[in-house]
Amino acid sequence: MKTLKQKIYETLKKEISGGVYSPGTQMHEQELAERFQSSRSPVRETLRQLVSDGLLVEFPNRGVFVKKYTAKDIEDIFDLRTLLENYAIRHIDNVSPENLRILNRALEDLEACHKAGNLEDYIAEDAKLHHKIVSMSKNNLVISTYERTADMMQQFRIYSLKSLQRFHESVDEHTQIIRALLDDDREEAVRINSKHLLLAKEAIITYLNEKYPENK
Repeated sequence: MKTLKQKIYETLKKEISGGVYSPGTQMHEQELAERFQSSRSPVRETLRQLVSDGLLVEFPNRGVFVKKYTAKDIEDIFDLRTLLENYAIRHIDNVSPENLRILNRALEDLEACHKAGNLEDYIAEDAKLHHKIVSMSKNNLVISTYERTADMMQQFRIYSLKSLQRFHESVDEHTQIIRALLDDDREEAVRINSKHLLLAKEAIITYLNEKYPENK
């Protein structure tokens, strides 16, 4: 059974990562306690954990707010994400029949979402695919670090696919990455993945600079 704190944490983490709370939104302990029908203690502990996760930021004497990311933050996150994903690609223990099945199914799911024009589901499948690739490295430290990084990025994934052209390019890039892995061509997969993440990073930074010019 999950504790109340775990339920509050998982709910708020999902909502913040999903963009339910806009950057800069203040998180009020009392309001959240009333929402979750709890005391303020588990809410306070949850907010501290989310600050530690990098999703919230605490200002003394002001309160806790959803973190506002700058272009430099995105640069840093994507630099780390690229390092972790490319490490994982190079260190997949083997492209086993089970891994082949997982990769093929991930590609089918992505293509189905793309064909249907379902951006929300496409983003979810996109995240799952990258997590699957990283998990295949079987390096627990890499996996846990990547999960924390991915949580910080989730709310911005949609911004990297705002244009229809980028949406089409993205599914093509994912297809190339998976085909390279299926062919056991790790360096080609790394090359395409690096290009894919670079284009996503640039799209997000462009969006943030336009929407929040004061944070440049």
